[in-house]
Amino acid sequence: MARLVTGQPRCTDGRLTKNNLCREAGVSPATMFRAKEVLAEWDAHLAEHGAVTPGEARRDAELQELRRKLADAKREITELNHRLTAAATVIAGLHHDNQLLRAEHHHAGTVTELLPRPRD
Repeated sequence: MARLVTGQPRCTDGRLTKNNLCREAGVSPATMFRAKEVLAEWDAHLAEHGAVTPGEARRDAELQELRRKLADAKREITELNHRLTAAATVIAGLHHDNQLLRAEHHHAGTVTELLPRPRD
């Protein structure tokens, strides 16, 4: 039992189950179920600490952190997409205004140079 609860199994995958307890102890399930004191201690440990091994607890904590980071990244991407859409709208408006100004300038005609007036 000590190997399982400390996360150092030799014969199993380390999950805190009664089947793994039997295998780690090297006894049959029938023998284990007759050991009432051991089962009471096992149940008390699981009630106090839960059925999660230290490795599973680390994995769960890492998953929770990665999920938080993913949610933050998604929020940032959404905000950046909104900014990009707004910038594209402004750029399109400026491009349209620029085209109008170029057309107006082109249609305004040509500039004719005036000769200086003769002096009397």
